[in-house]
Amino acid sequence: MKTLKEAKVGQKCKVIALHGEGAVKRRIMDMGITRGVELQVRKVAPLGDPVEVTVRGYELSIRKADADKIEIE
Repeated sequence: MKTLKEAKVGQKCKVIALHGEGAVKRRIMDMGITRGVELQVRKVAPLGDPVEVTVRGYELSIRKADADKIEIE
């Protein structure tokens, strides 16, 4: 299983599944990250947290802990 946390800068990927429970999963979905959506990794902070991605035409910063719950292909 490869997660968004492991993706490299510039990589385009597709969301396969969201892992997590209740409010965490809901928050990720509310940000526009749902199964099947394409996203691109724009930047990663020097210490790896946060990760900036482009999804559905806008840029979004995601915490490393949340990025680890997004399975990609």
